[in-house]
Amino acid sequence: MKNIIERAHEIEEVIAADRRAIHREPEIGFYLPKTAAYIKRRLDEMGVEYRDCGVLDHETRENFAAAGFGGIDGCTGITATIGGGAPCILLRADMDALPMEEKSGLDFASVNGFAHTCGHDSHSAMLLGAARILKENEASLKGTVKLMFQPGEEFGCGSRLMINDGLLEGPSPEAALALHVMSDAEAGTVGYVKGAASSSYDTFIVKIRGQGGHSSAPHLTVDPVMIANQLYTALNLLPGRETDPRETVALTIGRLAGGSAANIIPDGAKMQIGVRTFNMEIRDHLAKRIPEMIEHIVKAWRGDYEMNIFYCPLTYNSPELCGELLPFINEAAGAENVREESKPMAGTEDFGYISQRIPSMFLWLGAGKRGAAPLHNPAMILDESVFWKGSAVLANCAAEWLAKR
Repeated sequence: MKNIIERAHEIEEVIAADRRAIHREPEIGFYLPKTAAYIKRRLDEMGVEYRDCGVLDHETRENFAAAGFGGIDGCTGITATIGGGAPCILLRADMDALPMEEKSGLDFASVNGFAHTCGHDSHSAMLLGAARILKENEASLKGTVKLMFQPGEEFGCGSRLMINDGLLEGPSPEAALALHVMSDAEAGTVGYVKGAASSSYDTFIVKIRGQGGHSSAPHLTVDPVMIANQLYTALNLLPGRETDPRETVALTIGRLAGGSAANIIPDGAKMQIGVRTFNMEIRDHLAKRIPEMIEHIVKAWRGDYEMNIFYCPLTYNSPELCGELLPFINEAAGAENVREESKPMAGTEDFGYISQRIPSMFLWLGAGKRGAAPLHNPAMILDESVFWKGSAVLANCAAEWLAKR
């Protein structure tokens, strides 16, 4: 299996071509029919067996409709296997894009109003590259590699929908590995942390119902804007009064809307609250306290409300698995390029749903340079010359971990 790194170099242009094909036609959310069809076609060409994976349940559909994402037609996740028998390791790539226009100037840039400024196109391409290498060496594999091509990462629960459809069964992985490109990190570098690798993220979408009327007679109304402002103040006090100040908590009320004129008290107001943290005890406490405060403050002022809640757990890197995979990462990426970081990623990754169930490792792959446009920026550009290294890391870790086990 020591030809993995050399083989990844040889198919560098193929990996880049896959990335560009996916990049041209980005799709958002859970339903990615064109992207999924491309992935399946490439797996068919390799002779890799796969199945559709992902069930969009009623609650998730209703929550996203309430958030303004209607017309979701399904979940187009894909899972595939290479090799056979135990043990089993899972390799994951996400494949959804963002609802924004691309301004990269690339000759293969998207023109459909969406954009792969998240780098997920490269993740899918690198996993396809790893799949090709592993399939070519299938007879030498000492177990099973399970591939996960996931939609809805930017929606924060695509992996959960795949888990609910049996992703982690038949065979059941004993370990999982994923990587994410970073456009503002030096090309070819690889970073990781042990323990919490990304934050959890809870979102509360609240629609407050009051009783509108004339501003000259507020005593005849129930003012939802006033209630929303009471909530704004009270909720922002929570991190400073009910969490350890030595822990990181980012609570943001990113939307507060209601009313149309100074002399009208409206019937309703809307709020969207987001909370990130790296401590599960704090997360659980705030996830309980925020709904309690919403309930009591709204009702204290005689209002009513509807609430939709979204949750994405933190991603946890198993220290033991990090230790097992590090030699194989060093071999593929060059030990001089691999470093343990001192801080986790500030954002949220729904690979967390996987890491809460099986030992996992989440890596960062530098694909640019410091000071370059970051992820989610319309001008973000990735250095394609590092994609072979991502495929090599994925394939080498899978093959060598199976052999070690």
